[in-house]
Amino acid sequence: MNAATKLGAYVLGLAVVFGGALGAGKVVGPIGSGTTSSGAPQAADHAGMTAPAATPAPATSAGHDDGHDTGQAKQDTPGGLQVSEKGYTFEPLTATFEPGEPADFRFAVTGPDGRPVTGYEVEHDKKLHLIVASRDLRNFQHVHPELGSDGVWSVRLTLPEAGPYRAFADFVPAGGSGLTLGADLTVAGDYKPGKLPEQSRTAKVDGYEVTLDGELTPGRSSKLTLKVSRDGEPVTDLQPYLGAYGHLVALRARDLAYLHVHPDGEPGDGRTAAGPEIVFYAEVPSTGDYRLFLDFQHGDEVRTAAFTAAAGERPATAEPTPSATGHDDDGHGH
Repeated sequence: MNAATKLGAYVLGLAVVFGGALGAGKVVGPIGSGTTSSGAPQAADHAGMTAPAATPAPATSAGHDDGHDTGQAKQDTPGGLQVSEKGYTFEPLTATFEPGEPADFRFAVTGPDGRPVTGYEVEHDKKLHLIVASRDLRNFQHVHPELGSDGVWSVRLTLPEAGPYRAFADFVPAGGSGLTLGADLTVAGDYKPGKLPEQSRTAKVDGYEVTLDGELTPGRSSKLTLKVSRDGEPVTDLQPYLGAYGHLVALRARDLAYLHVHPDGEPGDGRTAAGPEIVFYAEVPSTGDYRLFLDFQHGDEVRTAAFTAAAGERPATAEPTPSATGHDDDGHGH
């Protein structure tokens, strides 16, 4: 073997060793996860916290406009599809349930240092909104957990049927911008997935009838009008719920992409009536079927009306149309 051949073999050997070490590093993962030896996250107050200098600048969350336009295109990934974003991670401490059995659902949101976040902004009257939906979109809950001093959230939760569920944590960390993170939950037992309910313009719940008017158009702010009646009479004395007369969540049927919007106007603004109509401006990211869940309050009780709606073809121009409130509705209209 001549000298050139020997040198080439030596360099090739170094490359193989270096590549193997790099692959092992990826499998083992980063050092310093911020958890204790028991695996429980450590508590810390993240109010006003910034990510370490080595952390790459995060992309803007789709579904939340933090009001700072950098001139770059928004991230294409809708809210709720990721368990971690911008250094924040949704970490369920309870993941398995028994069908129909109440259980304490505990979870934490950890920050860029791996520790539970304890500082949150109040958004729509709450520090965090928890949405739980079955994968077939037949079961839906919107609840508000309690935050412990250790940064662990807890709420009593009953999941009615066996199968997979998706939980969404919708929040704004103190000093940060809004995020919606998603994680899977499981209800033990035999699972028989149901079909997506048929498209309908009318939903009935507890003697109330809610009608839906408007079309979903991908990439453009769409006006949706929901009208509430009871026993054939329009309801004109809806009660404020989470700072509005209605609260709308949309989930894309194929992957449960999350869209969270609020109505045009608010109670006490001098122009928004307390029913029977609640107007929303929502923007969906793609064509396909969506499941819409409207929470409204009347007679001191919150009820949920559910619809299946289809989004048509994307318009020729990709630029979204501003809503009547002057906001670009990218999933969190305020």
